[in-house]
Amino acid sequence: MAKPLEVDDIWTQRILNSVNGLEYGTVQIVIHDGRIVQIERTERKRFEAEAGARDREHSGVNRQQIRKNS
Repeated sequence: MAKPLEVDDIWTQRILNSVNGLEYGTVQIVIHDGRIVQIERTERKRFEAEAGARDREHSGVNRQQIRKNS
């Protein structure tokens, strides 16, 4: 039978810190022999296509300039 998992205040705080501020992504908790041994956080950044075009316009770069340089 599997050992019961015990989560103390330190691990609870570590898990909360990993989740805090995460807009898109995953938090994985790795358990070995009934004990938490690792927390992995993968964060994703999402950008809207329109926002990217708007940023290029504001920086003075347009599609024609990009094509000329290619």
